[in-house]
Amino acid sequence: MNKHIFSFFFGMVFLSVTTTQAQDNQNWKAIFSLINEEVLTHSKAYSSLHDATSTIGHRLTGSPNGQKAEQFAYDLLKSYGFSDVRFQPFEVESWSRKSIAVEIGGSKKHLVSVKSVSLAHSPVKADITAEIIDLGNGLESDYIADAGKVNNKIALVNLGILPGSPATAKNLHRSEKTALAIKYGAKGIIMVNTPDHGVLLTGTASVTGKLIPIPAICIGKEDGLDLKKALTAGKQYAHISMTNFSGKINARNVIATLPGKTIPDEKIVIGGHLDSWDLATGAIDNGIGSFAVLDMARTVKALNLEPKRTLEFVMFMGEEEGLLGSKAYVREAISNNSIDKVRFMLNYDMTNDPKGYAALTDDCKALFQSIGTLAQSIDTSFKNSFQSGADLHSDHQPFMLMGIPTGGAGGGSLPNNSGICYHADCDDFSLVDEKGMQNTVRFNTMLLYGLADTDTIAAKRLDDAATKELLLKSNLKTPLQIAGEWRWKD
Repeated sequence: MNKHIFSFFFGMVFLSVTTTQAQDNQNWKAIFSLINEEVLTHSKAYSSLHDATSTIGHRLTGSPNGQKAEQFAYDLLKSYGFSDVRFQPFEVESWSRKSIAVEIGGSKKHLVSVKSVSLAHSPVKADITAEIIDLGNGLESDYIADAGKVNNKIALVNLGILPGSPATAKNLHRSEKTALAIKYGAKGIIMVNTPDHGVLLTGTASVTGKLIPIPAICIGKEDGLDLKKALTAGKQYAHISMTNFSGKINARNVIATLPGKTIPDEKIVIGGHLDSWDLATGAIDNGIGSFAVLDMARTVKALNLEPKRTLEFVMFMGEEEGLLGSKAYVREAISNNSIDKVRFMLNYDMTNDPKGYAALTDDCKALFQSIGTLAQSIDTSFKNSFQSGADLHSDHQPFMLMGIPTGGAGGGSLPNNSGICYHADCDDFSLVDEKGMQNTVRFNTMLLYGLADTDTIAAKRLDDAATKELLLKSNLKTPLQIAGEWRWKD
């Protein structure tokens, strides 16, 4: 092509693209203003979460409370005017705690009771007494350094990274630390929580969502420090006795779909996990995320918004027990050949008062920041930050492993020092900040609308090789191998 003709052609294409984006921005600004006003005036996120926590309580998958939460979300979505609301049932190995007694001391005959909580997917019944071996951070390097010392003993590991650890030490999920303890022959595992004041943490100790062969427990920080000190003076022993329930039941994701106006075969999934652990009401984890998503759905219907692409709002169950609901969603999408319709997945897990947006890669940075610029013009408290990167252990993971672009809110912070109540008995509604929830809803309704309505989404689905490369660059091979989810052979 003649370079002058090419220059003219390229200029016309560029002009067309920029003109289209300018038109989108003009249209979006008016819609974003409506979204802003609707949420500030009529948001139901805070009040609905209050109703759920006060009338249902916890939302443990497989429990009667979990079933009540599923119905609660379904009824809310119906009341907001969605005609296409459905349950997506899946079979899950339900787990719940019964009894636990833990005693620790310098002699098998002279043990003292220690406050503790069972970690999920521990055995239905366990009664063991064994010597305790301090494995520090519980990383594979700690086991290798101790060369078999933990075999047939009880591993003591920190849930976080201990002060003074090498800068290269990368923490693992509690389930991955448990998998390592099992790999190296431990008879049981004691995890030490990180917050002060004896706060106990629960959560799954299984990478598969199925029962593990050894008892796994959590003790408070102060008891853990005392135990580590005692171990420097001599041997320590633990007696762990527990009973739990495990059995196959049916759980249900809750899905509301709004067909796209002009590109209905491309779908934006907006999700958050509805389930919680049973020690409290799960107001922060993940009430503030899931009920924000429900209110995003309400806002879209209240304003009769009609973006180009299909919107699918999903309340996932079973996240806490191994991403069971999101795995079921992806598994069904693969089986019915609808997985290729999922153009993007936005995930909201413990999201509060965001100041920007986040995504798996930088490919959508320009789009996200153009949306954010409009949001910032409406409210300057929104800083329009952007961050990218891959991580694990929330409902975006099964989508990401299929190469599907993922993202959501960024730059926020948890309210009222609630981080110490993660998976703990203090995670209740008193920690929730109404304004923080409103900000999640209004700024992310803008995001999901712009993403669903733009002509072109630059972030494409990654093929298998590109997905592998991204995971390698993100240092996620080791945790995925431990979890048995690394599908590549080399």
